[in-house]
Amino acid sequence: MGLRELVRRHMPNREQIQGNRRLAWLGPWLHQPKLWHWSRRGIALGVALGMFSGLLVPVAQIPLSVTAAVILRANVPAAVASTLITNPITFGPIYYGAYRIGAWVTGDAMPANAIGSAITRKINGESLWQRITALGKPLLVGLAITSTLMGLVTYGLITLVWRLRILSKRRNRRRS
Repeated sequence: MGLRELVRRHMPNREQIQGNRRLAWLGPWLHQPKLWHWSRRGIALGVALGMFSGLLVPVAQIPLSVTAAVILRANVPAAVASTLITNPITFGPIYYGAYRIGAWVTGDAMPANAIGSAITRKINGESLWQRITALGKPLLVGLAITSTLMGLVTYGLITLVWRLRILSKRRNRRRS
């Protein structure tokens, strides 16, 4: 069984979603067939939107990605699933990397020991809140850069892999 069949088997179908009373208020928007169709553009755009909102926004990632997917006619399940890039395991490394990128771009940098001990103890008489707000500008710039690049890269990569797979299937059909 391929990945596509595995995902389709575990993903709720349109009838199950239409019958869900908690989602009834979203009916006019979520019942559009294009939002659930497995197409190259829909999947690539859905994953890109999910990556973007998953990396950029620390809260309400799923509602933001669903809203963007509905507006841009992307695949909703792909958008939702790809927001899970940030989870309790990956949150720290992603935000640390985004901070380092933002600090490099803005030129603002805290001493290396201040980042690692920002929560544990006072440094040079600064309070915890002062140290966290000092991380703000580089972190926001880094998250904006990271989320935009990851969204664009995933869109391009999915489109490329999808296209190469189609070309490979066509070649195999012509040979046989």
